[in-house]
Amino acid sequence: MELNIRSFSELNKQELYKIIEARINVFVVEQNCPYQECDNKDQDSFHLFYLDQNKIAAYLRIIPPGISYQEASIGRVLVKKEYRREGLGFKMMEAAVDFIKNNFDSEAVRISAQEYILNFYQKLGFKVVSDRYLEDDIPHYQMICKL
Repeated sequence: MELNIRSFSELNKQELYKIIEARINVFVVEQNCPYQECDNKDQDSFHLFYLDQNKIAAYLRIIPPGISYQEASIGRVLVKKEYRREGLGFKMMEAAVDFIKNNFDSEAVRISAQEYILNFYQKLGFKVVSDRYLEDDIPHYQMICKL
């Protein structure tokens, strides 16, 4: 399985299509949550993904500081069903945090985490910094990881 990190302009058409398809399949279809997928943050973000036999197995986007939050952030984190419980999410998050440390002037990483997966992010060093809130009718918390 191959790990890739690309800026928006480095993505080819097939990769971009597969990324958007994976995001819609997980967040809109699987989680039954219609939301604004195209939010104009992709163009300024870095896209980290695992390819397995030319298919997206796992994906996240890294958003530079000053776009979503003052800090750098990570979002749209997904692992497709058939690849869950293999540690890809953990590896992917570690790679994203390392990328942020090495490429951005940011003292922390901020995420908006779904409630059911807080323990996963806490194992990576993220701490809850907000009260519970609804985002697209799904309970979330803001979390920060100091770099």
